[in-house]
Amino acid sequence: MADLRTQFAARTADAVQIDEGLRKHMLKVYNYMATGVMLTFVVAWAVAQSPALYAVVASLGWIVLIAAIGLVFFIGARIHRMSPAAAQTCFWIYAALFGLILSTYFVYFTGASIARVFFITAATFGAMSLWGYTTKRDLSGLGSFLFMGLIGIIIAAVVNLFLLSSMLHFVVSVIGVLIFVGFTAYDTQKIKEMYLASDSVAVADKKAILGALKLYLDFVLIFTYLMHLFGASNE
Repeated sequence: MADLRTQFAARTADAVQIDEGLRKHMLKVYNYMATGVMLTFVVAWAVAQSPALYAVVASLGWIVLIAAIGLVFFIGARIHRMSPAAAQTCFWIYAALFGLILSTYFVYFTGASIARVFFITAATFGAMSLWGYTTKRDLSGLGSFLFMGLIGIIIAAVVNLFLLSSMLHFVVSVIGVLIFVGFTAYDTQKIKEMYLASDSVAVADKKAILGALKLYLDFVLIFTYLMHLFGASNE
């Protein structure tokens, strides 16, 4: 009986230790993600305040976009071979590049509508991430559905570059919000499942950075699609 009590106590202690480690890991993920979002919005605001700087960024629009997309794939493919410091640096560079892209929003939309949509985004993101963290439901099947939807809106967005349809733009924006709201819950659960108490400090830090990148993308893309729907133009 004493042995059984000892085993039960040991298992309970292990479970508590894992739960505490997981909470610390998720907090690190959210801290990285929030800092990245803050950097993005500071860069976007700063560029929008300087007409000369904004003109340079606007002239490099496609180059900046391609560089940001390329950096995402680079981080995803190489992060396991990077040092934590290098992974962090790549993440900050990516957040800054996205700030250059979002500077257009700070020029075109009113500050009040940007602030309003930001808080709507934060509330939506927070609620869905919390659900993804706490739900007992397996969201693995949701990933394939969301990925197919993502491919669909990318194709629709490319087609609309030629059609210039306001209705198609509206539909893509609505579906885009729904897809990345879903990805927020899905990614949060996957980040939680990736955690291993046995990971070294370096591995755990790189997992936190990769998780932060995924949640960062969910947040800023929800924001951009909501701006398309609810942003008020300065014109």
